[in-house]
Amino acid sequence: MLLRSVDSPHWSLENYRQLTQDPVFFQVFWITLRTALIVTAGTLLLGYPVALALAHLRRGPAALVLVLVLLPFWTSVLVRSYAWMVLLGRHGLINEALAAAGLIDAPIKLLNTSLAVQLAMIHILLPYMILPIASVLKQIDPALSRAAAGLGATPLGVFRQVVLPLSMPGVAAGVLLVFVLSLGFYITPMLVGGPRDMLLSMLIAQQVDLINWPYAACLSATLLAATLAMLAAFQRLPGVRNVLRSATR
Repeated sequence: MLLRSVDSPHWSLENYRQLTQDPVFFQVFWITLRTALIVTAGTLLLGYPVALALAHLRRGPAALVLVLVLLPFWTSVLVRSYAWMVLLGRHGLINEALAAAGLIDAPIKLLNTSLAVQLAMIHILLPYMILPIASVLKQIDPALSRAAAGLGATPLGVFRQVVLPLSMPGVAAGVLLVFVLSLGFYITPMLVGGPRDMLLSMLIAQQVDLINWPYAACLSATLLAATLAMLAAFQRLPGVRNVLRSATR
């Protein structure tokens, strides 16, 4: 792929020079980065409370929550994306429910929007945020929280000063996993997104369809370089390497 990106038709960096002057690339790259950031923030806000509950529940309820978290992995990403199309369509379950309740007179455009892409990606990537955080939370010694409470800390203070700082390696690992996966997501944005929500993976596929292999390879190499740079930056955070290794095991 790297060799093909500099072969157009002679060995040169023409594709990369063209890339730096392509406004479409910068727009698509910004949309991709913005979507990845929103999805990462959404999974973190929804996933941290679930991970906290998973770490503090008794064995039976915790096993049930874990099954519910892992349940989406038993269904294809394609099927889950089609399910969101059914939910968000003009005559989907959400619009039909709102119309039956008398809240709307005409269907709301939910499908083929940025909101649809973000909701579907958050749903699909949520387990990748929950599992690393829960893994770290379970390793925190409960005696630390009891000691903080014994010294007069409120439950919120115990969480803010003890639990949250000690869980940061798990948060960093979950953020890394979700953000990197979001950068290269293809199937879900392709199905539930619109023409204004083109991600970099979709632009690469478009260039492949146009038989423009050198430029598609150039785009792929750029995405790979950006992903590796982010991985290198996250790996420098304390504890992330070990947590990420255990989370992906």
